[in-house]
Amino acid sequence: MTFDDPSADAPISPPDAAGRVLCRREGTVARVCLSHPGRMNAITVAMWRQLATVFGQLSADRQLRCIIVQGDGGHFAAGADIREFPRERGDTAGVVRYHREILAPALAAIEACPHPVVARIDGVCVGGGLEIACQCDIRIAARTARLGVPINRLGFPMAPDEMRGLLGVAGRAVTLELLLEGRILDAEEARAKGLLSRIVDDAELDAEVRRCVGRILAGAPRAACLNKTMAARLSRDEPLAEEEYQRFFSYAESRDHREGVRAFLAGEAPSFTGDWKE
Repeated sequence: MTFDDPSADAPISPPDAAGRVLCRREGTVARVCLSHPGRMNAITVAMWRQLATVFGQLSADRQLRCIIVQGDGGHFAAGADIREFPRERGDTAGVVRYHREILAPALAAIEACPHPVVARIDGVCVGGGLEIACQCDIRIAARTARLGVPINRLGFPMAPDEMRGLLGVAGRAVTLELLLEGRILDAEEARAKGLLSRIVDDAELDAEVRRCVGRILAGAPRAACLNKTMAARLSRDEPLAEEEYQRFFSYAESRDHREGVRAFLAGEAPSFTGDWKE
């Protein structure tokens, strides 16, 4: 899938930029596209910053129901743009700044997004591309997609704020396998190791993403947000405080809660609005 209709796109970077993040709104769904032609969407410093900005804006949009993240031109993303490394991370201070002030905020912005985020993965999804995918809630890949983190050949480890997402998705054993061996996995093995939610034939990728988004849109948006928030909170393995329980169960007074029960009992399709309270 390509973003080749300029009237439909809202680029967050200048048109002449070598790489950019594109964002297109389709009703209550937003598509975020990593686009770096000729570089398999290798992610530049500017693109990392744009990604953080875009997700900050989308997170604040209460009319949104779902976000799709994808790459342009047949690949998800071939990691960070290594051509920038000598300039951007040539010494210890540069490395720290690059990982903590450029990459980490972008990944954190995706992780903190209250809306469901679906990764549409085709072609290459390695390094920083896989880190982005691991911050998404659902990862759907084409059968010919390839995933991995071959940074051991570049002479450096994965930074803590980047490793956290991979650990959360794949666990310690798979994370270490990927980092220590630097092996690129095909989609079947990536799914078996927990990196992917599902895989489909290449020709079915867009249709499967549409079906996934349709199921999300059929549900109550506030319930989706609460599920995301609580899943993140419970992963900390700390007891919930009483105020957290009370805040969670406040959905009981929402319009969508009443509508869901009413529609079920009436044998009708519910009409959810996302209203928290009336």
